[in-house]
Amino acid sequence: MAARPQIITLSDAAVARVKELVAGADRPVYGLRVGVEKGGCAGMSYTMELADAARPGDEVVEADGARVLIDARALLYLLGTRMDFERTRLRAGFVFQNPNETSACGCGESVAITPVMRDAAAAE
Repeated sequence: MAARPQIITLSDAAVARVKELVAGADRPVYGLRVGVEKGGCAGMSYTMELADAARPGDEVVEADGARVLIDARALLYLLGTRMDFERTRLRAGFVFQNPNETSACGCGESVAITPVMRDAAAAE
């Protein structure tokens, strides 16, 4: 049986930033939870929060000591996504290169995402 592909992959910069966030937390933290929620002018926004533990159904992705939990409700929206962290002169933040995005708003705060069909996800 072939190994199941990860829901998301992390760039080296994302790994480093996740480790910084977890190490700098004011309490013990298990990892960074990533999800999506309805909102914004394009329909959906990425969410992130420090997580004390995995929830039932969470997908746990570990890369070089960084732990990212994918909220169970976001799995089909994030399948195949690459998570990066970018720093520019004017902003710093996580960037998602998501093949399931169909459009984004002009302000960059929200996206339209078409979930992967369950049958297609099960075939991978």
